[in-house]
Amino acid sequence: MRRLPYTCRSLVLLAATLVCAAGVADAQRQPGPLSLDPRVPLPKAHRRWIDQTLKSLTLRERVGQMIMVWVLGDFTNARDAGFLKIVEQVERDGIGGLVMSLGSPIEVAAKVNYLQSRARIPLLVGSDVEPGLGRLEGGVFAPSLMSGGTATVLPTNMAIGAASDESARLANAEAVGRIIGVESRAVGIHMAFAPVVDVNNNPANPVINVRSFGEDPARVAALSAAFVRGVQSAGVAATAKHFPGHGDTDVDSHLGLPVINVARARLDSVELVPFRATIDAGAAGLMTAHIALPAAYGDSTPATLSAPVMQGLLRDTLGFSGVTVTDAMTMDGLSKGYTVEERAVRAVTAGDDVLLMPPDVARTVNAIVQAVESGRIPAERIDRSVRRILDLKLRTGAIARPIVSLDSLRDQVATPEHWQTARTVAEQAITLLRDSLSSIPLARDGSVTVFTYAPDAELAAGTDFVNEVRALAANVRSVRLSPRTSQSELDSLTRVAARASRSIVYTYTRTLEGAGRLAIPAPVAAFIGQLAQSGTLVVVAGGNPYQLRQMPGVSTYLVTYGRGEALERAAARAVFGAQSITGTIPVTLPGFFARGDGLQRPLPSAGGAR
Repeated sequence: MRRLPYTCRSLVLLAATLVCAAGVADAQRQPGPLSLDPRVPLPKAHRRWIDQTLKSLTLRERVGQMIMVWVLGDFTNARDAGFLKIVEQVERDGIGGLVMSLGSPIEVAAKVNYLQSRARIPLLVGSDVEPGLGRLEGGVFAPSLMSGGTATVLPTNMAIGAASDESARLANAEAVGRIIGVESRAVGIHMAFAPVVDVNNNPANPVINVRSFGEDPARVAALSAAFVRGVQSAGVAATAKHFPGHGDTDVDSHLGLPVINVARARLDSVELVPFRATIDAGAAGLMTAHIALPAAYGDSTPATLSAPVMQGLLRDTLGFSGVTVTDAMTMDGLSKGYTVEERAVRAVTAGDDVLLMPPDVARTVNAIVQAVESGRIPAERIDRSVRRILDLKLRTGAIARPIVSLDSLRDQVATPEHWQTARTVAEQAITLLRDSLSSIPLARDGSVTVFTYAPDAELAAGTDFVNEVRALAANVRSVRLSPRTSQSELDSLTRVAARASRSIVYTYTRTLEGAGRLAIPAPVAAFIGQLAQSGTLVVVAGGNPYQLRQMPGVSTYLVTYGRGEALERAAARAVFGAQSITGTIPVTLPGFFARGDGLQRPLPSAGGAR
């Protein structure tokens, strides 16, 4: 059959959408959007549409609705082999959704529109649009480091949790959530895989870290609930993660199976507190964790594959009625010890609704279909998940409005108001933990050497910090360090630093997505320690606040909890007295600082920094 051009297919899809939505037209005439709270029943017409749609699907098509595949938000020719495979999964396998990652807002939206035009039932689109994670930044053009086009880069959860005033923290969490909701909806994302509600009570945690609001369960719960309200006020489903809690781990589940060896009572008093709060706040979604809980549940089955956890604890005890999404099925925390087929069948048996990023869609669907046909999985179990998925597609508008406008996107994403919120949150987050020589604020008239340490892949990390320092200080030299910086180079840089009246080291270590450890190499950490002996060094820790353990002798230590323009410029302004410093750290740095510590620096009086 001859394929229609893309624009024609889009029109056909829109027409078909109007037809399929006719059955819910009476409900849509009611004022206000559909509630995203899964406890609020849908109107009768919407429930009827779900019944009719479910009846029209074969078993294989129903299983397909439970699959979300990963799509990179780059430009791809329509006949590119990799992209054709995704199109085939949409058309032939009838997958239910996409998880979009890493791209500029325009390209992500255009790609979503193209794939929506190929789907019989509009796709549910999710993304890890966590604060600070950078899924919609579009990268940079090297070597100029010009931005490739970006959504608003918002400070991390831990930065939100660092504001010293409780009302400000709550307002910031809700505001950041709403911005994420507005910008996600504009690019065609219906489901934000956020907030991270894990309580980061393990300083050695290699994967959560600044993605958490902090280590106090009550504070994490309150901020998580506020974030959920913000996201869902914009019509996007919030997805609390990683159930039942990934905070007390020292293994990255991308690389292995973390074990949390605590009793059920401890889960109730710590890990589950924020999940209860987000469920009470009406969170539409929840993502599982590939973690084992042997002390609480008697074996080392990953929570994602455990019916006592996913059904007994989550559904029966906590009363969650929304959509559950597995963490990526490709992660080693799940894949080691289970075949593609077995992990798929066990996830469905455990009670998971959406299987995220299975390594082989056809094998996954075939295995689940065979398990139903053999009686291992009741057919009703599949229907229960598909009903929840169709329900969420209605609530988010994926059914009624699968195609987004690329023109109106420019009016909704990265607006001046959104960037101002990012700057406000960043300013309130900056935390001065140590200033034993009263160095802050630095004088602006001396010579300053800024050493930036970041992994090679983090091309832009620290650039906004350096640019802001240049705008504030008179004589600035910038040097970039990397894991490849040799000892001989470090020795010569020690002499360079000695010629400056002040030195600033800006470090950025990424603890997300499997980095797995404090990433400052020992020679670089020793170099920083040597600079600290002069008494003229300021260390600004971008990202991981626990870096102090690698440089315990520094006299001035300031933390930002993340990366990006807002946090980096706020940190530079704080160092030179162009803004006040009011943040307090929301986690403990064992042996150094307690949760809630932070030195206050009011805005210097007229006349500027000394």
